[in-house]
Amino acid sequence: MPSITSIAEGQPFPLGASWDGAGVNFALFSANATKVELCLFDESGQRELQRIDLPEFTDEVWHIYLPDLKPGAVYGYRVHGPYEPEAGHRFNPNKLLLDPYAKAHVGVLKWDPAVFGYTIGAEGDDLTFDERDSARFVPKCVVVDQRFSWTHPTRVRVSWDRTIIYELHVRGYTKQHPDLPQRLRGTFEGLGQKEMVDYIKHLGVTAIELMPIHSFVNDNHLLDQGLTNYWGYSTIGFFAADPRFFAQGAGAVGEFKEMIDRYHDAGLEVVLDVVYNHTAEGNERGPTLSFRGIDNASYYRLLPEQPRYYINDTGTGNTLNLSHPRVLQMVMDSLRYWVGEMNVDGFRFDLATILGREPYGFDEGGGFLHSCRQDPVLSSVKLIAEPWDCGPGGYQVGGFPPGWAEWNDRFRDTVRAFWKGDDGVAADLASRMTGSGDRFDRRGRRPWASVNFVTAHDGFTLHDLVSYNDKHNEANGEDNNDGHTDNKSWNCGVEGPTDDAQVRALRERQKRNLLATLLFAQGTPMIVAGDEFGRTQRGNNNAYCQDNEISWVDWTGVDDEGRALTDFVVKLTTLRHTLPVLRRNRFLTGQFVEWQQLSEVRWMSPVGTELTDEQWNDPAMRCFGVVIDGRAQTSGIRRPASDATLLIVLNAHHDVVDFKLPDIPGSDQWSCLIDTNVPVRDELPEFESGEIYQVTGRSLLLFALHAKGQTQRIFMSLEKKLTEDTEPK
Repeated sequence: MPSITSIAEGQPFPLGASWDGAGVNFALFSANATKVELCLFDESGQRELQRIDLPEFTDEVWHIYLPDLKPGAVYGYRVHGPYEPEAGHRFNPNKLLLDPYAKAHVGVLKWDPAVFGYTIGAEGDDLTFDERDSARFVPKCVVVDQRFSWTHPTRVRVSWDRTIIYELHVRGYTKQHPDLPQRLRGTFEGLGQKEMVDYIKHLGVTAIELMPIHSFVNDNHLLDQGLTNYWGYSTIGFFAADPRFFAQGAGAVGEFKEMIDRYHDAGLEVVLDVVYNHTAEGNERGPTLSFRGIDNASYYRLLPEQPRYYINDTGTGNTLNLSHPRVLQMVMDSLRYWVGEMNVDGFRFDLATILGREPYGFDEGGGFLHSCRQDPVLSSVKLIAEPWDCGPGGYQVGGFPPGWAEWNDRFRDTVRAFWKGDDGVAADLASRMTGSGDRFDRRGRRPWASVNFVTAHDGFTLHDLVSYNDKHNEANGEDNNDGHTDNKSWNCGVEGPTDDAQVRALRERQKRNLLATLLFAQGTPMIVAGDEFGRTQRGNNNAYCQDNEISWVDWTGVDDEGRALTDFVVKLTTLRHTLPVLRRNRFLTGQFVEWQQLSEVRWMSPVGTELTDEQWNDPAMRCFGVVIDGRAQTSGIRRPASDATLLIVLNAHHDVVDFKLPDIPGSDQWSCLIDTNVPVRDELPEFESGEIYQVTGRSLLLFALHAKGQTQRIFMSLEKKLTEDTEPK
């Protein structure tokens, strides 16, 4: 790149590096800096070519315009200002800094003492000032060309009541797929290949949720142990996808867009797991990579009386200061960028309680949450909160405002405990099965606000949940002290792998029980990639640092049991899509409707009568049924519905329970759609009302009232789905 000789003032907006076809405008917010230098590098990012002072400072934004500079240019900043840690300022122009608005990064962080703003080991520690140049050891920014020809320029917009989420890791999901070329494995391009899209479509899910893809940092202590930050919850760039996920090299944003386009072509949404609660710079002894060196006092929440130190509500060393208008703007701009420019369909917010925190605590009407609600772009996409953090009052399940969905860990824990056989769980399970109205039925929120899950990336996989009583995290290098100890798991009699046929059969039935409970509950279900065929992490319930076979999806190791489980998942998703009564948009309260003379939901005992308070309070009750009446009105308009009426029977007893099929006025026959003890049937069995069905120990059943051949059509749709040619071989 020739030396830049022509410059112009440029504009203070938009922030970041913006190519307009003739040159590049650079704009950087820093309220407390005294000077900002733009550093240009060769395309590898190894050699610094030129430093240029940003000549203008407008509304706390430093800016410059460079005519003739083109996409592909590699750059970073050096920011001058006071180095006064005890006053909250940590400027050090010896440290090359990433642009918070950079759309692409090149290179990775190399841990060297020079990347710290202070001299490690010196007396006074972080109060000292380090003069070593960090440029050789840090990633750089890349100017990008955003031009792309979309096949599907508009989003898919799957309604919430039809949404089924499939959580996956870009690298781990494709790293071992035998049908992908080696160069595409672990990349966006690999994930966008037809084999992957067709498989996911075949499962019946409607959205993939990608674990963090924003540019992130590998922790030094992990690298020292031969490990890595595999999950990526250590963001350093909120506009840039991590270069490790690109097959075509840094700055190839079109590769990500092509992947999005292919999923939209298949009618699938793409949701990003995003981490706006903290950054990779850690506490006062962390590296100076971007925000800390640009304007520490603005970007981070500091202790009011001791601004040398960081508020650590995240447990990661620092907390991003969304109470600052420019920081809030950065997060909102980032979200709008991923929706407007990259065409994603929504976000799952890590430790989202942080985002609703103001200096006085969590506020569901706080700046960020209120901004999302009124924003014309963001209010139209899926917004999912992980509603907790480790700060005071951090647990906020059900506490987010209208328009938001939330991960519901109460669902996870209750469902696990019930099928494990714990006492006194049945009543709580009833609430979880009906959308957790005790948490979410307020301010006009709908059942879909509860994102139900049995497993997630954090914790046991489904297979390990029924195969291990205890976590086995020895590979993490922390003497098995990391990860949760209370997993509500049960190994079915043997710890870990076994050839015992009875234990294996029970484990497979328990998997089916857990998945069926998830897919038949009101709310928004989320499945973890690989659970559909029994992926294992060998008992590791905290595989955040395992970028290897422990975390990668093992496609070649899928056996007959795994394939049968996948077919069962397809049955469940097909039923959920086919039967609207499984995904009602109104909370099921059990209230008697006078004008219809029915209750939308009834809870049944094995003898065919409605459960009494005494039975609900019996800690040993482990078998009950729920009738969801398809005739009950589904909206505020006073009219009956015509959906199928269903009976779900759940038996967590170890032994058979005789269950009397209830009488429903106007109908006399039940069809059994699902029995987790008999997952494959050649025909649809039918039973008379009042007939006794022997419910196998630890099993779940789904019955539908027979009505004008409707249930037979449902059965045929299941068979058709399982024989579709869309499933990859």
